[in-house]
Amino acid sequence: MVNTGDTGDMEAFRDAVGRWAAGGPGGPAGVLAARLGLRTAVLLEGLSDLAAVEALAARRGRDLAAEGVCVVSMGGAMNVGRYAGLLGPPGLGLRLTGVCDEREQPYYERGLKRAGANGAGFFVCAADLEDELIRALGARTVEEIIRVEGDLRAWQTFLRQPAQDGRPRQRQLRRFLGTKKGRKIRYGRLLVEALDPGRVPAPLEDLLTSL
Repeated sequence: MVNTGDTGDMEAFRDAVGRWAAGGPGGPAGVLAARLGLRTAVLLEGLSDLAAVEALAARRGRDLAAEGVCVVSMGGAMNVGRYAGLLGPPGLGLRLTGVCDEREQPYYERGLKRAGANGAGFFVCAADLEDELIRALGARTVEEIIRVEGDLRAWQTFLRQPAQDGRPRQRQLRRFLGTKKGRKIRYGRLLVEALDPGRVPAPLEDLLTSL
């Protein structure tokens, strides 16, 4: 089916799914899914993962919405069963895929199994997607991005905290990205945009290739 919707329709669909997941009616999401010609739902833990996936798609010249793909933030890994049931075989019947953290893989396996969905389309990050991106870029590059973005003073203040003493730089960077509301989302996009084409983390590369 050809997508006849627009960016506004996709945002409206995401909002409708969020309300449905919170106990609201599913009708509006179903109408919008048909209007958009959706065939695949990418289930992601949070908005920073969504920003990273959309940034990589944009770098590759991909219009996921036009391809019938919706990228959805579930607001936490433990919601995967709920979202899989709504968007997968028991609900809208979309193909499900996404990325997950290694420690949360059992939640995904159980949730997808309950929804009758195939978990083979989910790609696993060792810690989380931010960690994968930091390792791909290298700590020095990430610190330079922090400087360019005007967060150097905040980063230096963070490093002086006793809890950060002796911790590996990669872990410090990963923790820093989560210390302020909205920072992980912003850097999810920025780190992807800074990647060399051949250094995209495997879970993110494999996800986009599968779509």
